[in-house]
Amino acid sequence: MFRVTISGTFDGLSDAGRDAVLAATRTAFTEAGTFTHDGTLSAFTFRCQVPAGPDDGESEATRGAFAALDAHGVPYQVLRVALTDMRSIRIRRR
Repeated sequence: MFRVTISGTFDGLSDAGRDAVLAATRTAFTEAGTFTHDGTLSAFTFRCQVPAGPDDGESEATRGAFAALDAHGVPYQVLRVALTDMRSIRIRRR
């Protein structure tokens, strides 16, 4: 599983788009994705988790994250994308 964070700006957000963003406003990583944003709804951070097969890499995760973002139907411009491969995280047990 990958956790992907996309930072960007909204590009001409309509009333329907504004409603879609406000409905998906949370801080959790979900497969559908969630938004955090500034008070004016101009800048945003989109968080989603993308399932990954054993051979999937960053390019597949990025495509999956953009598909989740596009599903919200809001116009945007991307500023930065950050990925974390959860398969590589090790938990140190005491």
